[in-house]
Amino acid sequence: MATPHALYILQSETADRFYVGRSSNSERRIQHHNTTSTGFTARYRPWRLVFSEWFPTKHQAIAAEQLVKRWKSKKMTRYLVEGRINLKERLEAL
Repeated sequence: MATPHALYILQSETADRFYVGRSSNSERRIQHHNTTSTGFTARYRPWRLVFSEWFPTKHQAIAAEQLVKRWKSKKMTRYLVEGRINLKERLEAL
């Protein structure tokens, strides 16, 4: 049986930055980003969850993550966070 996975978007509370990721346990991942993570997320702590959407499979969550990361656009990410973009509809259109 497939394990559900979430696409999540974090926003830095100290800088105008977003981080897009996916996990089967998004709460644990967010805690990791805010405490023990190194690299990009460590530089912009603390992070807060601003968006999440669950998918039935890891494969679908990966596809969603890749779509959002391909945008390479803070504006598009904001639209998604604000609810102006329906992610599942965008994925179905591919």
